[in-house]
Parts: sequence; structure tokens; C-alpha cells
Amino acid sequence: MHIDLVVGARPNFMKAAPLAELLRERRPDWLTRVIHTGQHYDEKLSQVFFRQLGMRQPDVNLEVGSASHTYQTATIMLALEGQFRASRPDLVMVFGDVNSTLAAALVAVQLHIPLAHVEAGLRSFDRGLPEEVNRVLTDTVSELLFVTERAAELNLRNEGIPSERIHFVGNTMIDSLVKHRPAARALHVTEALGLRPREYVVVTLHKPINVDEEDQLRSIVYALQSLADHTDVVFPAHPRTVQRLKVFGLWDDMDRHGRLRVLNPLGYLEFMGLLDSAGVVLTDSGGVQEEALVLGVPCVTLRKTTERPVTLQMGANRLAGDDPHLAVRYVREALSSPSCMNGDRAHCPPPVPEGWDGHAADRIVDVLEGLFVNHLVPENVASARGASASAPSVDPATTG
Repeated sequence: MHIDLVVGARPNFMKAAPLAELLRERRPDWLTRVIHTGQHYDEKLSQVFFRQLGMRQPDVNLEVGSASHTYQTATIMLALEGQFRASRPDLVMVFGDVNSTLAAALVAVQLHIPLAHVEAGLRSFDRGLPEEVNRVLTDTVSELLFVTERAAELNLRNEGIPSERIHFVGNTMIDSLVKHRPAARALHVTEALGLRPREYVVVTLHKPINVDEEDQLRSIVYALQSLADHTDVVFPAHPRTVQRLKVFGLWDDMDRHGRLRVLNPLGYLEFMGLLDSAGVVLTDSGGVQEEALVLGVPCVTLRKTTERPVTLQMGANRLAGDDPHLAVRYVREALSSPSCMNGDRAHCPPPVPEGWDGHAADRIVDVLEGLFVNHLVPENVASARGASASAPSVDPATTG
């Protein structure tokens, strides 16, 4: 059995690490390869995650770099086609919703290689977001769909995905969080920055809807300035966000008497340590919404929709739409309102969604063993494997 796990960007690494480790531990007779597309290549967005998550270096690094969505996806597809044709994996596994995920999915299906999507079925129902398009297309061509929350399972059923393809397993990103939380706390990031626990706000913003339009980004900066008049605000900024701040002439405004701090991107452990002790997080990241829920940190999301509805259902998250000043109002309310979420978390543990218990990877491997060891392979996977094994290895362009 040969499985290729394809990763490419920061959100993928935390989701793939527990699964790669467990596959190699439980199934040493299987060949498990990690292919890094290089979609994220900056030290703070890539290599540091492999070190801190205990992942061995990727078996293959395609080093595609950054580009437009179309160019980057196409470049990854061309590189992966060569890899898959040469090695003929029995299964390709992809994670989340980044460009690398869609690229790998399209190549796998074109070569008739069975595809498994970890974190399938999440929907914001906003096709204007590139991540939403990536999710929907990847799910459409996947033979195995591993879901993190029950709403995702319902979405897939409503889209006509057969039940035998869908497996509720929980959240592998939370596996990483549970495992590495003690190490993150041991770094004492809050103390090193001179912050008081529960009295500062963490900000992460990188979505095009928030940082690519000058008027929106300017409004965000002014809103953060007003917030920093009353509390410390810590903003680990994505390189792309920093670039936009400078292009729009807003970089010099990112200060408020030292209370609005822009940091370089943080490693996984440093960011988890910072988030763990925060009073509130203001974000547009889906993954941060999930991590905040498990850590018991109130979350305000600067978006009109979220593909993580469980964070809303459990009262851990509020949507502020595209209004930065409303988001700041929600942040202040969360800081000033005593609740379980911003109180003594040691004695008032946050609610944990079903399957977010640190063992999602175990359940995925259980499914894979049931399929490929106990010969319970469903018809759709078996037919894809058969087509892959018999597919010609020549370049189709040469056949006319």
C-alpha cells in the first residue's frame, strides 16, 4: 500500500502531521510519503512547522513558490503529474482548501488514483472565496471524505455524495493542538512580550476580502487603533498583509503608543502560546476559529460567513461581517463581559465538539485499515485503483 499525503501551505501542516506520524507507526509495511508543493516556502510559514510538529522533512518538495491562483495551481498540477505517474500511489490524501489541495485532487482524478479529502464538507456558501471553490471541487472528485463536524456531513449528503464515501472522524488539526499545547505554554510567549494574560487581543487577518482592498484595510487599521487605545493588540502579520499595508501607505499607522504591535509570522508553538493566553482573538482564518474554541478564547471573525458553524453553535465565535468597527465592538464586549470563555479556563473548561479529542488521526487510520487491510474497499475506490493500475504512463500529449 502506497499513500501520498500532499501538503503545501501553513494550514495543511497541522492537519497532516498527526496522520503522517500515525500511518508510519501503525503501518510500517505501507509506504507513506509526504509531498510538499512549496506553496508556502517562507521559513516562518513552512520549515518551522516541520520542526515544531515533529514531522520529518518532506519526501518530495516541489518548490513551486507563490503566484496567482491559476498559475500556482497549474504549476503544482504539472509537477504532481510527474510524481504520480512515476510512483503510482494507491491513494492520494489532501487537506483543507488551499490551492495545493485542489491541484492534487485534479491530478489524482485525471490519473484515476483514489483521492481522500481530510476536512471535507465544510461550506461557507460564498463562492466568491477561492477556498470555497477549492473545497467544493475537491469534495466532488474524492472517493473518501473525512469530515470534522456533523454540519459538514450534512452538506455532503445534501450535495448528493453517497453515504459510504463519508466518514466522520473529527479534527486532525486539534490532534496537533492537544499534543503540542504543553510545549507551546512552556515557551512563555505572553510573558516574553510583557503582556498580561486575558488582557490582550490577538489579530490575524490575511483574506483578500480584508487586505486587498485599500478602503477595507484602511478601515481595519483605524479600528485597530481605536482598540489599542484601551488594550494591547498583538498582530502577527502574514507577509502578504504587510505588503498591502506598505503599498497602501498604512504601515506607519500600525502603532498606537506601543500598544498595537505588528509581529513577524510566528511559529506554530509561539502562536499557540500567544493565542492560549489571549483575552480575545480577531481573525478571518477558519483554522484560528477552531483553535480558539478548543483553547477557550472568545473569537470575533471579520467575515460575513464561516465554514466552521460549530464555533457559532457553541457560542465561541461571532461574525462581524465586513465591518471592522463592529468587530472591535464585539471584541470589547467579550473582554468586558465575564463568561466561561474569558474567565478562569482551568476551572471552566470550554466545550469540545464531537471528535475534537486528539484522536481524529486514529479514526482515519482505522478507516483506511478497514478498507485496504480487511478488503472492505468500496466499489468507487476499487474501480479508481484498477483504472490507475492499468493507465498508460506515457504523456497523453504525445498520443494525439
